[in-house]
Amino acid sequence: MSAQDIEEGKGSAAETSYAVEESDRSWISWLIPVFVLANVAMFVVLMYFNNCPKHIMGDDKCVARFLSRFSFQPLSQNPLFGPSSSTLERLGGLNWEKVVHRHQGWRLISCIWLHAGLLHLLANMLSLVFIGIRLEQNFGFVRIGTIYLLSGFGGSVLSALFIRNSISVGASGALFGLLGAMLSELITNWSIYTNKVAALLTLIVIVVINLGVGILPHVDNFAHIGGFLTGILLGFILLPRPQFAWLERHNPAAGIRGVAPKYKGYQYVLLVVSVGLLVVGFSVGVVMLFRGVNAYERCHWCRYVSCVPTSKWKCDGT
Repeated sequence: MSAQDIEEGKGSAAETSYAVEESDRSWISWLIPVFVLANVAMFVVLMYFNNCPKHIMGDDKCVARFLSRFSFQPLSQNPLFGPSSSTLERLGGLNWEKVVHRHQGWRLISCIWLHAGLLHLLANMLSLVFIGIRLEQNFGFVRIGTIYLLSGFGGSVLSALFIRNSISVGASGALFGLLGAMLSELITNWSIYTNKVAALLTLIVIVVINLGVGILPHVDNFAHIGGFLTGILLGFILLPRPQFAWLERHNPAAGIRGVAPKYKGYQYVLLVVSVGLLVVGFSVGVVMLFRGVNAYERCHWCRYVSCVPTSKWKCDGT
């Protein structure tokens, strides 16, 4: 949904601006498809170990029982057509108590490869394909892979700082990191775009809508925000493009002489500031997490960032 809108608002500008860079080339996207296959494979593994028919108790019945051990938990337990919460926890879901008190920091990474259900998996993988493939074609697998993984980690750290009573899984933090990188890439390369205002407004609207969905219960908006902020900073660091004068100076066919800086002054400023904020943010976040700090004690209103109670639902932290 969001990726298609972004493509419509940003596509034409990107196509015209990217073409003018002689040193720029289009990469073949292979890492994003590998990420998709890895997430699908992990969901199959989840369902294999879940084995609903063996562990279900009471009057509830597994969904799609013809799938045998791959059948889904009863909808009363998991409406997303997926495994039980205990299976998610056992195979690497993010759990504050296990990360802090049992020193299982690897869950900060493993949780981004797990999904709570088939619907959760499909929504995230469709978004990853639409957003990630275009970015990888333009910037290569090293930079986009770095943004994806570090954004997922950043989302997990912020999530664990605030959420203690539930299990968090999903690639949403990494996906929001790609969205954040798209926003900072547009800002830092502002001069090479044509329909820049339309692209910026479209991207902002998409981000706001997706963050707005995060105030619903059972949605980990802290992972979204952590991934998004990490992606913005990484975009300023990894995705700046050289200015036209530098490209022409390094094009032998142009016959232009002179000295021109590769990047504009504001690009260097954004890069340096982003490196500092990223290092400080990760360091402070990780130290606070492993010291067992409850972030809600430092920010009482932050609970409304992830869930706003209404007459239709409560925010009980589960």
